[in-house]
Amino acid sequence: MNNFKVTFSGASSIGRRAVLTTLAAAVSAPSLVLAQKTDLIIGQSAPTSGVMAASMQGALEGQQMAFDEVNKKGGINGRTLKLVILDDGFDPNRTLENARTLVEQQGAIALFGLVGTAQTAIVLPYLVEKKVPLISAYTGSPALRIKPNRYFFTTQASYIDELVKMTRNLVATQNTRIAVVYQDNEFGKLLQPLAEKIITAEGGIAIGSRPLAVTGADALAVAQSLSSLQPQGVIMLVAGPAVVAYVRANRAALGVPIYALSLSLNSALLNALGEDARGLAISRATPYPWNGITPLPKAFAQQMQRIGKPIDYDHYLGYINGRVLIEGLRKAGNNLTPEGLTQGMEKLSQLDLGGFRLNYSPQNHHGSNFVEITIVGPGGKFIR
Repeated sequence: MNNFKVTFSGASSIGRRAVLTTLAAAVSAPSLVLAQKTDLIIGQSAPTSGVMAASMQGALEGQQMAFDEVNKKGGINGRTLKLVILDDGFDPNRTLENARTLVEQQGAIALFGLVGTAQTAIVLPYLVEKKVPLISAYTGSPALRIKPNRYFFTTQASYIDELVKMTRNLVATQNTRIAVVYQDNEFGKLLQPLAEKIITAEGGIAIGSRPLAVTGADALAVAQSLSSLQPQGVIMLVAGPAVVAYVRANRAALGVPIYALSLSLNSALLNALGEDARGLAISRATPYPWNGITPLPKAFAQQMQRIGKPIDYDHYLGYINGRVLIEGLRKAGNNLTPEGLTQGMEKLSQLDLGGFRLNYSPQNHHGSNFVEITIVGPGGKFIR
């Protein structure tokens, strides 16, 4: 630090005060400018390598679009949003390690968009310990929402909401005999009994469930084993590449409608399936992105045009998540700290992003229960 020597020879007391005031301003002004220009670090652990990397690419790009959009408009209180992503390879232990690094070394004021049920679950106690909020997670697992956590905020409906919508659609079309295919991991095992209970509660008949290997290697055997049960529809609790394997096996061995969760089918898997995806029913926890009339999808379409990519659900999900975080930061006002952001999220109340409404309060951290069913039509186009 520089040392200043000031001489007041012959100066009046008023003059001395004026000099001191000027000097204080000169010394403090650079510090103030630096503080205003400091990036706001948002930390994210995500699988940028491994089996789930391709599935998450669109959502990660969509998030960044939202941050780029606000940064071009001056950021938050003049501060630039910087998203720091660390790869966890879809390994929960690495997710927790990354969370510690992001908070304790990178200085993240929030964690954002963790990917996976086990990955999010392992971090939730750490949020409480460090009093750092997590805004959004790419999972709708109801198990994560049972115990209230002041520092956890979601942006999409739970899998319960999606399963209810799927079952009601199947029952309404007289497809009441429903089988469940679930991924043979924590994600699938948690949801399988819940799916059966919902099917029964909504007037369907849960005729049986079958586990599916994470790789999907046994997909044909699973579909064939269900054929003797004569299902009229299948609820598929599967994510990643195994989706492709089971959809094709179902077409070959059963030929009955498949209903899948919102995070099951992304653009990469849709392209891999080609025409085999036709007729697949997907529950959606985000609104239809091709509605260019309302402000949110219109702004999204402009951002997609900027990066030269076609509109899809993947980018839209990430974009919406980014927009919710941004609104929480704005509501925090000048208190851009973990605690300030936590309070800001709780103060959002009735949040309208311009066609998609969410609701937050100190008692409610799960902002949306919106679900609608889309069907994959010819050429991979989605029909509402």
